[in-house]
Amino acid sequence: MDEKLVEDKAKVLPGDVIAEGDYLSGQGTYKEDEKIKSKFLGVARTEKSRIRVIPLCGGYIPQEGDKVIGRISGIGPSHWWVELDSPYDGYLSISEGSDEFIDLDNTELSEVYDIGNMIYTEVIKVTKEKDVKLSMQDRICKKLSGGRIVRINPSKVPRLIGKGGSMVEMIKDKTGSRITIGQNGIVWVSGGDEDLAVGAVKTVDEKGHEKGLTEKVEKMLKESR
Repeated sequence: MDEKLVEDKAKVLPGDVIAEGDYLSGQGTYKEDEKIKSKFLGVARTEKSRIRVIPLCGGYIPQEGDKVIGRISGIGPSHWWVELDSPYDGYLSISEGSDEFIDLDNTELSEVYDIGNMIYTEVIKVTKEKDVKLSMQDRICKKLSGGRIVRINPSKVPRLIGKGGSMVEMIKDKTGSRITIGQNGIVWVSGGDEDLAVGAVKTVDEKGHEKGLTEKVEKMLKESR
């Protein structure tokens, strides 16, 4: 029988059983004897039937000015909640969610951003209580439609971008894909040869600590094509 033993957003310890049965093991978890267990001290999150754990140490901690990719996880009377693959969710107010007036008497907020939508947004404030306030006012912020989501270690984001944007531009050029990188380690890939672009992003994540990374990614792109 499928059973979830830990509530969403609850803290878990390494080895804690989060769920049993046919749940799928996501990042930060492993499956043992039909049980999903945590690899880290972190926060358990559920996406449909997949269980993930976001580590409290070494994970993404929001900073003012960061551009991040998030998932709309809840809708309030005049705001949206946004999952950021962080122990702390983002808060997007109606005034920061659109540069156009939204008449709440005639418009449902779900018509603007619905649960499950992915957005590229900016962290504009982090309070002492770790309330993370977001904004869509910057011209490069947008709703992300279609495409594929790849998760990498946030510490590898600078390697994926490369010096002066060299790494990501090379991947875009070789694959014809559009790539948007969130500083929280969430990457959106759309169009072109998506499989190849995703493979290149994962290569950076896996080998980002090694020397000669650019050459390795370039070789991988050439051989795959």
